[in-house]
Amino acid sequence: MDGPGASGAGGAPAGVVVVGLGAAGASLAWRLAGSGVPLRVVEAPVSSGRRTRSRTWCTWGPAGPGPFGHLVSASWPRVRLVPVAGDDVVAHLGGWRYRMLRSQDLDAAVRERLAGAGVEVEEFAVDDVAELREPGWTVVDTRPVPVPRTGRTLLLQHFLGRRVRTERPVFDPSAVTLMDFRLPQPAGGVAFGYVLPTSPHEALVEYTEFSGGVLDAERYEELLAEYLLRSGIGEVEVLGTERGVIPMTDADFAPSGVPGVLRWGAASGSVRPSTGYAFSALQRQADVLAARAREGSPLVLPPAHRRRHLLMDSLVLEALASGRVDGAGFFTGLFARNPVHRVLGFLDGGTGPADDLRLMASSPRGPMLRTVLGRVVPRVPLRR
Repeated sequence: MDGPGASGAGGAPAGVVVVGLGAAGASLAWRLAGSGVPLRVVEAPVSSGRRTRSRTWCTWGPAGPGPFGHLVSASWPRVRLVPVAGDDVVAHLGGWRYRMLRSQDLDAAVRERLAGAGVEVEEFAVDDVAELREPGWTVVDTRPVPVPRTGRTLLLQHFLGRRVRTERPVFDPSAVTLMDFRLPQPAGGVAFGYVLPTSPHEALVEYTEFSGGVLDAERYEELLAEYLLRSGIGEVEVLGTERGVIPMTDADFAPSGVPGVLRWGAASGSVRPSTGYAFSALQRQADVLAARAREGSPLVLPPAHRRRHLLMDSLVLEALASGRVDGAGFFTGLFARNPVHRVLGFLDGGTGPADDLRLMASSPRGPMLRTVLGRVVPRVPLRR
């Protein structure tokens, strides 16, 4: 965890420099704009190639996400998983909703709010974040860093998504397809289709894979085309494209090591290791950071996830990467054997110990037990 940034233990608000306007930086900048906290915001120019590509972020729950509810572009009352064979698993969310935000909408809204507060977004590429330090200010650095190789397991969540339009009304706009496993499955990982329908004719459709390495560009195109065929979506008109690679690791992320610089976001472990989701965790952390900045307290980053959830995630990642569990069967089974709010609550970090134990009991016991035993029972050296 990064150490204190702003000096002092309370008093007048210290200044904050936010570096990067991705999900983390934009969330903090929104909260600090017009709050009385001296604020600078730095974002890389488009021409630098360092700016985060347009993304779709999703959250779920009874409300939210954070202060950005007015920016939700679509929401769904049901979620669906499609197994390799057998009936779909469909769950109604009740008072909850699965929600989608687009990064370009958030970026535009944050820039408008900053302008209204008299804060200019300074556009230049930051090479050495230490150069932004000023006495009494904290630099919150949300730029990505190389993935640490110190954990037990590292998988990559990599995907190609397309916003598409069809002539036929093939989409159900009341349900998001979280995982459709009717695809070739990689060894030591899992692959699935992900569908966010915004009308009977339009949706964001992704080919997503959790595995040890990325594919070449042509292979993503082939697999997405195969999914469009297998799922019955068929021919589409492409309206837009999204691509990405998200590390899924149980490694610890190192602090910046620079006094007055707080590293935050994907670079600090805010991404949930087992799913790649981060937006909700970032909102919780942004609330704490903004409150501390307003009261003049040192900026200390709160944990993004609970320790027991990180341990459970670590076991799942290892079981997937080792091939001990079948990824498609594992995720389908979790949703089929548990109330949907328990599963989604766990993925969002909101479940208590009792629900966590029930989830563990519903997972494949043999493979998961072997994974646990592999950590607690020392290996006996082979005799020559």
